[in-house]
Amino acid sequence: MLYTLKTLAKSSILILLLFCAKSTIAQDGTIYPLETPDEPNAIPLGTGGVDDQPASETWFRQWGDPMARNITVATLTPFLPEPGKANGTTIIVAPGGGFRWLSLDNEGWKVAKALADQGITAFVLKYRLHPTPESLDGFRDSMNRTFDAAANSGQDEEPRPRPVQRDLSDQLEDAEAAYAMIVERAEEWGVDTDRIGMIGFSAGAGLTMHCTLNSKEMKLAFIGPIYGGMGAVEVPKNAPPMFNVIATDDFLFRGQFGVIDSWYKAGIPVEFHLYQNGGHGFGLGNPNRTSNRWFDAFIHWLDVNSFLEAKSSE
Repeated sequence: MLYTLKTLAKSSILILLLFCAKSTIAQDGTIYPLETPDEPNAIPLGTGGVDDQPASETWFRQWGDPMARNITVATLTPFLPEPGKANGTTIIVAPGGGFRWLSLDNEGWKVAKALADQGITAFVLKYRLHPTPESLDGFRDSMNRTFDAAANSGQDEEPRPRPVQRDLSDQLEDAEAAYAMIVERAEEWGVDTDRIGMIGFSAGAGLTMHCTLNSKEMKLAFIGPIYGGMGAVEVPKNAPPMFNVIATDDFLFRGQFGVIDSWYKAGIPVEFHLYQNGGHGFGLGNPNRTSNRWFDAFIHWLDVNSFLEAKSSE
């Protein structure tokens, strides 16, 4: 089955279900209100707002991580390597959250800082989201209702929540604006415009794939979908090399290798790491899980493919 917006929508809903499930069964999954943090380095992308969005951006904390929802203003936050350490390779980081919220620390800021430590110029993309209820209680209730409805929908081996069509035009526009800004300010930020890649987590992996398959503006040198949807896709002729990670106990895996097979059959370089455990949403890693080493493998992959060589001064 080809990768379509409907396919992405199903993955997005499943992502939501996982988070809701955790919030109902894990004490540390309780949602707590959080004062909006300062983001002094965030650069507005000027892509507009969100239609039919009456609520303002708000933040909450879950599993110890700060998360934002009802995002209507897309931004790009640079994480630059220390002077003299930059190698020119640049990565746009797209956090996940089912297009309803963003796990900005676990799947954004921490990842970007780790990349910058490797000499990579990193940018966290805070993209616009689909609306959620204005109150935190309403948000929590809507998530629990979604989970309960899916849990009572049947006893199929593969959960089949009602698919919801998702329009990702806002998110694609945000990613393209981020890419354009990076290219425009490449000299200022030490960016090699031939080595701009994108990685994303969960829904952010879906956005990364959506950009790869649909954008005519972004010329990505490589992509890294991290625990994203695994369905088969129609690979463009100019598709970039792919580094892909997922764990067997991730609900999105479901024994599928479609996207890997698609890249392989298209003759595009692909590296795939299927970990014994790690679950979903592990970011840079969870304690005592085999998935903890994925970031090291990713850096090694970049190195072997000459993406960590210092940018030529010519």
